[in-house]
Amino acid sequence: MEHFDASLSTYFKALLGPRDTRVKGWFLLDNYIPTFVCTVIYLLIVWLGPKYMKNKQPFSCRGILVVYNLGLTLLSLYMFCELVTGVWQGSYNFFCQGTRSAGESDMKIIRVLWWYYFSKLIEFMDTFFFILRKNNHQITVLHVYHHATMFNIWWFVMNWVPCGHSYFGATLNSFIHVLMYSYYGLSSVPSMRPYLWWKKYITQGQLVQFVLTIIQTSCGVIWPCAFPLGWLYFQIGYMISLIALFTNFYIETYNKKGASRRRGYQKDHQNGSVTAVNGHTNSFSSLENNAKPRKQRKD
Repeated sequence: MEHFDASLSTYFKALLGPRDTRVKGWFLLDNYIPTFVCTVIYLLIVWLGPKYMKNKQPFSCRGILVVYNLGLTLLSLYMFCELVTGVWQGSYNFFCQGTRSAGESDMKIIRVLWWYYFSKLIEFMDTFFFILRKNNHQITVLHVYHHATMFNIWWFVMNWVPCGHSYFGATLNSFIHVLMYSYYGLSSVPSMRPYLWWKKYITQGQLVQFVLTIIQTSCGVIWPCAFPLGWLYFQIGYMISLIALFTNFYIETYNKKGASRRRGYQKDHQNGSVTAVNGHTNSFSSLENNAKPRKQRKD
């Protein structure tokens, strides 16, 4: 295993250049194997989990979901605030920011972005809850692609470009996740559901985030600085893939046909609590109904 780790590190160094020594020894960052193994386990659970749950009653998970959503809301808020203050203190340049030009502010950004990377592991639980609740229709290609790739991409980001121009997308995404996970948490309170009006705008916010990230990343290409161009080109390509997938999801969810389908679905769910966000739905009322023995729905 040690020989394999060394070979892998040599390959990455030849392909990407020298690693950033400031994160040496940090949890999960010294070699890629733990991140890769966690991702393989995640994909195996996505594949085998629904098969295991096929003839079992769905779990409620209501209590732990409230804690989970609240925890991710607070973590996302912390990361957003720390990233904004770190960028401000370091006088980061919007157009292009190198990885070694802001001293202690760079280290603040690195520490926060490690939490951002780790949060992508925590967010695997989104899918596991879907499986336990037997809401398999929520496990879309977009959902699995987004979760699996983000965790892996950010391992590489943390090892090679853990600050500088990398801050922008993480900052926007943390803000969007404050809105998203707070929505999930509030939707668990029946009396709050009629007042939760912003579910549609979360997906719109995601799309705006991707476009803004492409614009900001492109600035680093047009006006280059001490930030590797290869990473900028990769990020632009990845953002384009997310725009394509999220746009498809948005059209299917919110066009007239989708709206008609949702109206029929919501007749069986009080307070219109079906929430299509981030490539999946999150519904506590449907969860409660699923937890009771009832005739299997065809939709």
